[in-house]
Amino acid sequence: QVQLAESGGGLVQPGGSLRLSCAASRNIFTFYAMAWYRQAPGNERELVAHITIGGSTNYADSVKGRFTISRDNAKNTVYLQMNSLKPEDTAVYYCTSGTYYSRTYSPGSWGQGTQVTVSS
Repeated sequence: QVQLAESGGGLVQPGGSLRLSCAASRNIFTFYAMAWYRQAPGNERELVAHITIGGSTNYADSVKGRFTISRDNAKNTVYLQMNSLKPEDTAVYYCTSGTYYSRTYSPGSWGQGTQVTVSS
């Protein structure tokens, strides 16, 4: 079982930026794709962005051009850089490890989540 720990959430004004971090308990990036999900109150969990073993990335339409997923293999850490934040980005953000096959990301392990609130 992979342990994942998110950090970096908080309160930010509309138009601001945050960077979320996800530290993995061991070197997993050569074996697993990684992704960020989010869930707002009353909404279903949404896949925000993923990065494959090969480094290819994909984003939900709602965040494309504003969010960037990346990873640092030496630090076993995945990041989500969030710019031009909007109130509708408010949610709990979760880091996951999983598989990417046939253009579909399937999560396996989940972090505990970190709250992001965008409000003036």
